[in-house]
Amino acid sequence: MTRPDDPATLPGDPAPFASVPERPAEIPPRSTARRAPSGTTRRGPADPVKSLLHDHRDLCERAVDPLEIAAGLEAHGLTDRTAARYRHRDVFALAEELYARMPPRTREPAAGGPPGPDTEARAAWTLLALLPGAAALATAGVLRVTEGVLGEGTRALVTVVGAVLACLALRACLGRGPLRAPEGAGRAGMYACWLLSYAVYGEGLLAQVMTGGPDGPWVGTPGPLLGLAAAVAPAAWCAHLFTVRAHRKLAGSRALEEFGAGVRPLLLAAVTLFLAALLPLLYLADLGLGGSGTPVAAVALGVLFFVARLLAAHGLPEPGTVALAGACAVEAGAPALVLAARLPGLEPLARPVDALVSAGGTGAVSALACGGAAVGLLLHAALALSRASAHTRS
Repeated sequence: MTRPDDPATLPGDPAPFASVPERPAEIPPRSTARRAPSGTTRRGPADPVKSLLHDHRDLCERAVDPLEIAAGLEAHGLTDRTAARYRHRDVFALAEELYARMPPRTREPAAGGPPGPDTEARAAWTLLALLPGAAALATAGVLRVTEGVLGEGTRALVTVVGAVLACLALRACLGRGPLRAPEGAGRAGMYACWLLSYAVYGEGLLAQVMTGGPDGPWVGTPGPLLGLAAAVAPAAWCAHLFTVRAHRKLAGSRALEEFGAGVRPLLLAAVTLFLAALLPLLYLADLGLGGSGTPVAAVALGVLFFVARLLAAHGLPEPGTVALAGACAVEAGAPALVLAARLPGLEPLARPVDALVSAGGTGAVSALACGGAAVGLLLHAALALSRASAHTRS
């Protein structure tokens, strides 16, 4: 029996049981394999680390340990968050895998190796660091002993010869050891010469300009120059201790944030240690030359020089050059504003300088210029030197 609503038994159908010809399928069967849309291709390699190794192969071949690879990756903009794209928890773990994938022949330790106890090298650059202070002290001693004996021309010649010897000794000291700048210091030397000249003659010049001058030769104060020259040796040792401790911190860190948090106190400790050595040297130098104590401007200048050279020694000379140039601009601008205020209608230009000199004396200009530049540069160094890429070994 058939159901009334069956399509094969509709009323009037002459052949209810006739066979109906089979119709072809209107919808083709779905394929089990998914095909990519036309015009698109599958992106991204199955192994993302292999692609990263291809992009940074030179870095991985030159590296003597995974730490150099981690620092190089950070210098190229990779962070711990970026390392997650390569299926690693941080940059250090990613660097270890890159280091392990390199052939053994490219992973032989370099001849220099990590910074370690090298007594002969340390003795060599320590001796060089003592030469600027020795040259300056010898010149000051000769001038003190021959006072009233030699003529002014002869004394001026002795001063020039002593200054040249101190500059040559300083150049030799900065050419090797922990204060050596591998990429050079740019124009920092020119700005440093200006700042040192102002430390000796700047206050006398500003004093004459404030009283209507300049109307003759002004007296110099060589005490800061002698103290800063003697402070080169403590600066070299403080920079050496900071570099060694930072490398040890880098070896024991497992994340970039951990390394940065550990390096910032080391930087502050190095600057504090240098300041503790600089203060008595400036005091003794100024006292021995008949001064009245330690000038604040010389202390600020010494800290500015130390931080700028520390950055240059780690491959970052530009921030120090900018800070030194800013201090030079402030020191040159003070007498220039006073002289410009003598023109009709420009009297207000000298009011900031007058207020500053009235509050702290003529040395306040240099103290403000060098102190402000030193504080700003120290804040920048706390960020720049907390990066692993600033501590790669050349």
